[in-house]
Amino acid sequence: MPDFSIVLATLNARYSHAALSLRYLQANLGPYQPHSSIQEFTIQARPLDVVESLLAASPTVVGLSVYIWNRRETTAVLQALKSVAPHIIVVIGGPEVSHGDENDPLSKLADHTVRGWGELSFQGLCHAIATGESDKWPRLIDGVRAPMESIALPYYLYNDDDIAHRNLYIEASRGCPFKCEFCLSALDETAWPFPLQDVLDALDDLYQRGARNFRFVDRTFNLRSDVSAAILDFFLERLDNALSLHFELVPDKLPPKLRDKIALFPRGVLQLEVGIQSFDPEVQARISRRQNNQKAKDNLQWLRQHSQAHLHTDLIFGLPGEDLAGFERSFDTLVSLEPHEIQLGILKLLPGAPIARHNGDHKMLFDTEAPYRVLQTDCADFQTVQRVDRMARHWDLIANSGRFRQTLLVILGKSPFARFLLLSDWLHQITGSARGLSPARLFVLLKDPQQLPMSLDHEQYAHALAQDAEVYRLRDRGNSKAQSHAAQSNNRQSRHVELQSNIATSKDL
Repeated sequence: MPDFSIVLATLNARYSHAALSLRYLQANLGPYQPHSSIQEFTIQARPLDVVESLLAASPTVVGLSVYIWNRRETTAVLQALKSVAPHIIVVIGGPEVSHGDENDPLSKLADHTVRGWGELSFQGLCHAIATGESDKWPRLIDGVRAPMESIALPYYLYNDDDIAHRNLYIEASRGCPFKCEFCLSALDETAWPFPLQDVLDALDDLYQRGARNFRFVDRTFNLRSDVSAAILDFFLERLDNALSLHFELVPDKLPPKLRDKIALFPRGVLQLEVGIQSFDPEVQARISRRQNNQKAKDNLQWLRQHSQAHLHTDLIFGLPGEDLAGFERSFDTLVSLEPHEIQLGILKLLPGAPIARHNGDHKMLFDTEAPYRVLQTDCADFQTVQRVDRMARHWDLIANSGRFRQTLLVILGKSPFARFLLLSDWLHQITGSARGLSPARLFVLLKDPQQLPMSLDHEQYAHALAQDAEVYRLRDRGNSKAQSHAAQSNNRQSRHVELQSNIATSKDL
């Protein structure tokens, strides 16, 4: 097949993300794998530059992976590609197009859309294209779910640059048995595990190659405690100062077996993402979310008190039937549990997500452009959604950044949500936007306690802010020194490479 070539491509949110889906497709191309290549870009890339790079590979087929964060940019790429090279067969797939129909603008532009699992279907389509039988395949292809043991794991396709500089995404299972309606995983029948030994062997290969940054994308890493324990044991046997692990946990399932192992990891290794979304039982029932709130609280408290894991938690504003007061109760409860981070998200209507069934009863309106954010509900008008969205950005800058640890305690007091929302409103009045606010600018804005919109112990506040400012100053100075040392090291390496190159050239002469 000398003239047959496949290019798999996507636009990542940032360079540090490595596209797991593309590597799965390439690993499962069978006899067509030697005729394939992967090209990854970021959403900041110019669409015409992306098209130029794709065309340089002289592809017969271009496969584009589409997500909520790159839909707009992928559309621009696809329009340009089809304009200058209409003969190239373009196949799209990914969550953003897996639940649409032939009227989806992206599917109209593409030759084929693979909806759902792609490993078997994409290989089959490529075979049909290579043998001149693609006209037998429909434009919309419902992906076939392959048996888990038959799917070739793709982790060997992470190259040395990926291992050195990027997040390596891993999955020990695929799918989710829970039915939370805001999530596309609600459409899954269950969670399907990969053969455990295959996963452990792949992890060992990556580790031996120098990989230390592992991000597990399993929706429910702790669903099967025996599998979770085996993976944790794998890393406990290989602990070193560079190891970094990320897992997503079901909040109310943390048996003693897992607690004992989590407690053995030193600070800086484990990040645990724990999705709470809401502590309101009525809201949880309305969106088909099964969560034992007391167990979830107990587990978060235990993790905070008995482990060194970094706890990243999530709440969603705009769920059907939840008003600002209800969200405030969930927020204040979560703050009291002292996770290291609380990500405040605005509800999004992911294409195909079952939560759309509440649109009529709860007068839910969503933006028609990605990321399809809720605009208003019967319990939260547009202005309220905007306020919480601004608060989320200010919370990231002040709380989640870790730069205002002492100051934040004084600001929050005994009414965390109400007081921080006031602060966010005040910051918006002064700055007009939370975007582009630097840490230095924030320290200046927050300097005078008399200007803040809530009552404070001025002496206590000033002392706390001074402590945070000193830590920030020292950290900033340390980062500057580290960057300077790195630059000097890079210069030395560059000079060494240049010298070696000159030596090699002289030998060639």
